Order: sequence, then C-alpha cells, then structure tokens
Amino acid sequence: MSGGLTESEIYGNMFAFNFACHDTTAHAFTFALYFLATHPKVQDWLSEELRAVLRDRRQSGTIEPTFRGSSAVCNQSQSLTVGGKTVVLPPNSMIASSYGSFQTDPRFWGPESLIWKPRADVVSKPGEEDFSMPVRGAFIGWSYGVRDCPGKRFSLVKFVATMAALFLNWRVDPVVVATGETPDGARQRVDHLIETDSDSVLLLQMLHPERAPLVWKRR
Repeated sequence: MSGGLTESEIYGNMFAFNFACHDTTAHAFTFALYFLATHPKVQDWLSEELRAVLRDRRQSGTIEPTFRGSSAVCNQSQSLTVGGKTVVLPPNSMIASSYGSFQTDPRFWGPESLIWKPRADVVSKPGEEDFSMPVRGAFIGWSYGVRDCPGKRFSLVKFVATMAALFLNWRVDPVVVATGETPDGARQRVDHLIETDSDSVLLLQMLHPERAPLVWKRR
C-alpha cells in the first residue's frame, strides 16, 4: 500500500474543510454579528472581557461559538429506549439528532431558552467566567463524544481570533435606514429579520443579510 492520499481523497478533504469548517463558521459569524449589533450591552461585556484577557496584546480570548450538525451510522443492531419505549434499530440505520431541540430545550436552558442571552449561560467565579453546561450533551455545537467534529478546534480558533480582532476596539450597530427610525427601532427591525428571514439552504443561514446593513465605529 503506497503512502499519502489519492487525488480523490485530497479533493474530499478539501471539500470537508471548506464546507464543514468554513461555511458553518461563516454562518455562525453572520448570526453572531447581527445578534451583537442588536444587543449593545452584550457587546460592552464582550469588549471588557477581551480587554481583561488580552491586556492590550493582540492574542485570542475565550468565547463560545454556535452550531454545527452531524449524523451517526449504526453498523449493527442496537436498541434505543426513548420515553419508556424500546426501539430496535436495524444495521446501517442513520440517526439524525435534532440539535436545535437539544440546545433550546427549556428543561435544560430555562423558560427563555429561545431568547438570545449569552450571559445567562455563563457562571461567574472569583476572577473568571466560564460557560455553564446544565446537562452533559445539552450543547453539541460540534457534535459530541467519539463523533465530535474533527474541525472543532479549527472552527473555534478562527471564530475566537476574528471576534477578538473585531470587538476589542470596535462596536457594530444596525444602520438607521428609514426617516424617523430610532436606533432601538433599527435593532428591533434587525431582530425581526433574523427571526423571520432565516432558513436552511444547505445550512441554517440568514437569507438576506443585505437588507440589514451594519455600521462599525471605533470605541
């Protein structure tokens, strides 16, 4: 057996990294920027954390990104018990978990699980803050366990580095586009666009982000 990858395997890996690592993270960036633009207090908190961690040095801080999907294939018969009912899965069954349900289940994340409140998922300790996982497996942004996404570190480092570079000294706000529209009104308009104009194409994404222009200002 010769060493190295075949041409087909190289193309396959290039596709996997461009789709699984770049596209998913790019859509996460889009949602994160628009949510931050509509939540100025969260932006302030993020900037404070970056300044505390970086100490005016151009290094990366700590922030958790969002979603990514995957599926599992069973190669032999397995039994699965759900709600007191046992189901036998035949060989080669594909199981697609509802990651959105996991990550918005009010049993784990509270009654406001569908509201974007990143600070609600952070536990403050003396001198530090950390992400709070209410139940093991409740957050599966890159899948979990042995099926954990191999591009997780690539995605996480890219997301963190970009967010640190953007928000250390800058802030972002929605552009006021209509006469008489207030800054709060612009934020409400963008929030409504996120809720009503997002859908799955190949991945979950904002369909028309160009309808909500943003403006960057130095802090």
